[in-house]
Amino acid sequence: MTQSAKQRYEGWLADPAIDEGTKEELRSLAGSDKEIEDRFYRDLEFGTGGLRGVMGAGTNRMNVYTVGKATQGLAQWVLSKGGSPAVVIAHDSRNNSPEFALDAALVLAASGVKTYLFPSLRPTPQLSFAVRSLGAASGVVITASHNPPEYNGYKVYGSDGCQLVPADAEQVIAAIRGVGGFDQVGRISREEAEAKGLIVWLGEAEDREFIETVAAQSLNGELLKGELGESFSIVYTPLHGAGNWPVRHVLERAGFRNVHIVAEQEQPDGYFSTVKSPNPEERDAFELAIRLGREKNADIIVGTDPDCDRMGAVVRNHNGEYVVLTGNQSGAIMVDYVLGTLKRRGELPANGAVIKTIVTSEMGADIARSYGAAVINTLTGFKYIGEKITQFERTGDHTFLFGYEESYGYLTGTYARDKDAVVASLLICEAAAYYKSQGKTLYDVLLELYAKYGTYLEQLESRTLKGVDGVHKIGAIMDDWRSNPPEEVAGVKVEQVLDYLPGLDGLPSENVLKYKLADGSWFCLRPSGTEPKIKVYFAVRGGSQSEASAALGKLTKQVMERVDGKS
Repeated sequence: MTQSAKQRYEGWLADPAIDEGTKEELRSLAGSDKEIEDRFYRDLEFGTGGLRGVMGAGTNRMNVYTVGKATQGLAQWVLSKGGSPAVVIAHDSRNNSPEFALDAALVLAASGVKTYLFPSLRPTPQLSFAVRSLGAASGVVITASHNPPEYNGYKVYGSDGCQLVPADAEQVIAAIRGVGGFDQVGRISREEAEAKGLIVWLGEAEDREFIETVAAQSLNGELLKGELGESFSIVYTPLHGAGNWPVRHVLERAGFRNVHIVAEQEQPDGYFSTVKSPNPEERDAFELAIRLGREKNADIIVGTDPDCDRMGAVVRNHNGEYVVLTGNQSGAIMVDYVLGTLKRRGELPANGAVIKTIVTSEMGADIARSYGAAVINTLTGFKYIGEKITQFERTGDHTFLFGYEESYGYLTGTYARDKDAVVASLLICEAAAYYKSQGKTLYDVLLELYAKYGTYLEQLESRTLKGVDGVHKIGAIMDDWRSNPPEEVAGVKVEQVLDYLPGLDGLPSENVLKYKLADGSWFCLRPSGTEPKIKVYFAVRGGSQSEASAALGKLTKQVMERVDGKS
């Protein structure tokens, strides 16, 4: 155990601001040097999803002390902007999320900052929407998205409803570091905060405004007013999270009248007891939904993660089997559906733009360009897409049409500045119904897109490397690839190496390496900003599925052998 970790551990035990229950938890760790080091070797850091970590006692954990300190710094940042600032706070279904949300509100109130607080779980995109609609200076959502149940997090938003981009995040981090001990974190009672009007509880009016705004993004509502709205069968699972109420209401407003909910996963559950991980990227999360889908002969199955900002879709293939679409596949289908619908109506703007991240498939980009739309790449993290939307509104250079990332995040409309699984659920179901009216499934549509644009296949590999040793290992992997770039991989020449660490193409600095190969394939190495992982993204384009699959297998195998130190 490093001296600094031990000193922090002992400091918490000696700190009169730390409650006795927390100290008892820490005393139980005596002799467990590795566990103490993991809890205290660093402070939680802001990544692509803000502050996120395992819950428990320690500086590298999510608890009332780290949340309180972060909120005290946020309060100072908000107050530095002048005026009479307000902050909106929402939370998901995770354990301790309601407690962290209320505690953050009480810390803000102690600094005289008014807080609009949702009384129960709400989707992350609704928080983004509420910041904008209420004219707040900032927003916070307590969530760890799709992480395992032991995690929680704290995402901070600016006045535009977008997660903090680096420049603003650095100011908040500096303010947090300026908070000395926990005795400098102020709190007042809930009763005092409410009496002074420093906590305002949100409710039905705000929910209704959000639902109506999302429902207004429908592109083919008339189609569902007839028999199709009754016959088209949907199975939906909120995976124990915040999507249950809003997704159901938006689908109902759109005209879908044959929606079946996975009962075992309908209610909030911070342990996510029916799944290994509440992640709609993984087929295992859909096991119960697929079983219900077979019973109900579902045309489509949809699932959303705990804070309802990621959406996964499951469709039938030609063998009648349910297959989970990747984020890239769903994104490409929705790009084609949105832009195609606007073009058929004569409503496709000349300056339209689709925004995607640098690790997202080029298939959606090719589709967008075929409709005459501009394609703009951003770093990983939907905050960069949100930042571009705000920039478009300010300059008028482009009209935002659709934004997405391979990790199942999508947005159309400018009502929010974060990915929204509510609107994504609406769009993917509406697209499926539209194509069913033409005698096609989404699987048919995907194959048609492959035939037209080429067969794009992608794969994500990740390695979890925990603790301080893991941090060093991930750093060593990145250093190795950066200082010794390959000249060829899987027999294909590397034509270009893109290093985003110094900043590239006008993008902020980020520790990402992307290698483009002569055959149009590419792979990208990126340490996760929210988990102790290094992620490796792969993409190929072939003339057929068998050709693309073989190329993807060779590329992945050779790269991961080097990442794993086997080459």
